[in-house]
Amino acid sequence: MSNVLILGAAGKIARLATQLFLDRTDDKLTLYLRRANRLTATDEQREKLIDGDTIDETKLSAAVKGQDVVYANLAGGNIEAQAKSVVKAMDAANVKRLIWISTLGIYDEVPGKFGQWNHQMLDGGYLETYAAAAKVIEASDLDYTIVRPAWLTNTDEIDYELTQKGEPFKGTEVSRKSIADLVVKLAQDPTQEVHHSIGVNKANTDGAKPAWY
Repeated sequence: MSNVLILGAAGKIARLATQLFLDRTDDKLTLYLRRANRLTATDEQREKLIDGDTIDETKLSAAVKGQDVVYANLAGGNIEAQAKSVVKAMDAANVKRLIWISTLGIYDEVPGKFGQWNHQMLDGGYLETYAAAAKVIEASDLDYTIVRPAWLTNTDEIDYELTQKGEPFKGTEVSRKSIADLVVKLAQDPTQEVHHSIGVNKANTDGAKPAWY
């Protein structure tokens, strides 16, 4: 049994991951989010809700204490500042394992027309901010895994493949349920993909390039 802190617990992927943790493991979950009344614990023996902002270092540090894994599914606001706050809180609590959800394109790793389209869709500083946050995580002494999903769908499927930093994406989309599945697997194995930044897309079984490439 592990203690898992989920930051940004109201997010769609985080909610799916929470249910998978409850279904597959005996882990105890701390759900950390702004406006905690948006969630209701389905298993009060294993779920604890904390209303807080990741920029609130005092509250975040208290939440990190005693955790085995921190899973950060953050969006909005200053993501770089949030990354710095998470690293600081984990260092103070001597908690090492971090699973950090980022986005595709932060290393210009998306090839072809899809990469061009992705940049057009995510301009205005979005990619730069997420890239800066990833640099904060990579410069830390944490046992991190950065997860870079392709474009997210709500398809009810678990189907994905991984690429490493420096490798181009092989596909253009992936289901949120697939990312949730990966998060739970990473949390269960503290040695898996440590110090890696992994791209995640729906598995390409026939070897053909997606149309957008």
